[in-house]
Amino acid sequence: MFENLSRRLRESLDKLRGRGRITEADLKQVMREIRMSLLEADVNFEVAKAFVARVQEKAIGQKVLESLTPAEQVYTIVYNELTDLLGGKAVQPELRHEGNLWFLVGLQGSGKTTTAGKLARYYKSKGRRPLLVAADTQRPAAREQLRILGERVGVPVLEVADNEPPEVTAQRLKDHLKTDYRDLVIVDTAGRLQIDEPLMEALARQKAVLNPTETLLVVDAMTGQEALGVSKTFDERIGVTGLVLTKLDGDARGGAALSARFVTGKPIYFAGTSEKLEGLEPFYPDRLAQRILGMGDIQTLLEKAQEAELEAPEKAPHEFDLNDLLNQMRQVRKMGSLGDLLKMIPGVSRMLPPEFSVDERAFKRVEAIILSMTPAERRNPKILNASRRRRIARGSGTSVQEINRLIKTFEETKAMMKTLQKTQRRRGWFRR
Repeated sequence: MFENLSRRLRESLDKLRGRGRITEADLKQVMREIRMSLLEADVNFEVAKAFVARVQEKAIGQKVLESLTPAEQVYTIVYNELTDLLGGKAVQPELRHEGNLWFLVGLQGSGKTTTAGKLARYYKSKGRRPLLVAADTQRPAAREQLRILGERVGVPVLEVADNEPPEVTAQRLKDHLKTDYRDLVIVDTAGRLQIDEPLMEALARQKAVLNPTETLLVVDAMTGQEALGVSKTFDERIGVTGLVLTKLDGDARGGAALSARFVTGKPIYFAGTSEKLEGLEPFYPDRLAQRILGMGDIQTLLEKAQEAELEAPEKAPHEFDLNDLLNQMRQVRKMGSLGDLLKMIPGVSRMLPPEFSVDERAFKRVEAIILSMTPAERRNPKILNASRRRRIARGSGTSVQEINRLIKTFEETKAMMKTLQKTQRRRGWFRR
C-alpha cells in the first residue's frame, strides 16, 4: 500500500545524504517535498501540515544543520514523528480474565465479518475460548459467512434471528455461556453502504443492552479520506475504543491509515494484511514507520518465522533432496507473500525497483513439478533423463525447460550450502 509514499519519502531524504553540511533552505525544500508526498498519498491536509511543521521545528531546534551527520539526524526525526503520528506505542484491546465482549461496527464492505473470524482465530491461538455472534440482522449472507468462518477456525457461532430485539440476544447469549464457557465474545453487527440514522439507532440500542468491554470500528483503508469522516461519526454516535484497519495489503495510497490515529484520537489495534484468516496483525506504529522509510521490519519477520514454526534442514548438504526443498518452500509460504517478506529485511527495500513483484504462482509450478516426480526421482534428481523430464512436464502442466531450470537452481543451492558449511567449519577451527 505504501510503495509510492515510501519511495517518494526516501528520494526526498536521500537528497540530504552525502553532504557535510545542509542549510535551512535545503531543509525547507525537502520538507516541502515531504508534504507534497503525504498529500499525494491521500494523507489528511491538517495531518500533513502538522507533521512537516514538527519535523522542521525539531530539525532546526536540535542544531541538526550544524551536525556532522545532518542527514542521519533528519532521518531519525522523521522516523520518530512518523511513529508518533501512527500512535506511538502499540496498544491492544483490554482483555480481562473473563467477561470480554467486543462489539465490531463499521460500514458494509469494510471487512467487518472477516475481521471477526480473524480475531477469533488469533485469540484462539493465544489460548482464549472465543465465541462469535452473528448479529447482522440486515444481511443473512453475513451470518452464513460468519458461520463458515467459525467452522474453519473451530469456534462456535451464535446466530441472531431477523428482527431479534437486543434484549433477547443478550438473554440467549447469557444462556449459551452457561452451558459453553467462553472468555471472549466477538459480536459482528449490521452495516450499511453509508451512515444513516436507522443504523446508528440500532447499533446504539444493541450496545446499550450488550454493554461491550470494547467497541472496535473496522475501517477499510482503501476508502481514503472518507474513512476518517466515517470514523469520527461512529465515534460521536456510538463511542469507539479502537480501530481495526483492513486491506492494508491493497494498492491504495495509504493516507487513511496514516491519518486515522491523528484525526480520530483512537488507537489502531490491528491491521488486516490479507484476505486469509491468518492475515491479521497487531498494529505496531514503529514497525510500520520503519517499513515506510525503507528501514525493514526484522522483528515482524522473526515473529512470522516463529508463528510458521520454520525448521532448519537437519540433513547435510549432500543429503539435501527435492523433498527437503519442497518442505522449505511450504514453510516459507506460511509466512505470507515473499515480496512482502523481502521488504521486511533491512536495506532490501531500497535495492528493489518500484515495480518489483514476486510471481507467487511460481511456487505452485515448482510444487507441481516436484509432486509429479517419483519418490526415487525426488531423492536423486540425477536420474532424471530426457524421457523422465517429459513425463514430469506432462504431469505437472509445465515445460521441460522449467524442469531444467528447477534442477539447475537446486544443484546451485546444494553447492552454496556446502560452501556455507565449509565456511562455518573454518571459523569454528580458528575460534578453537
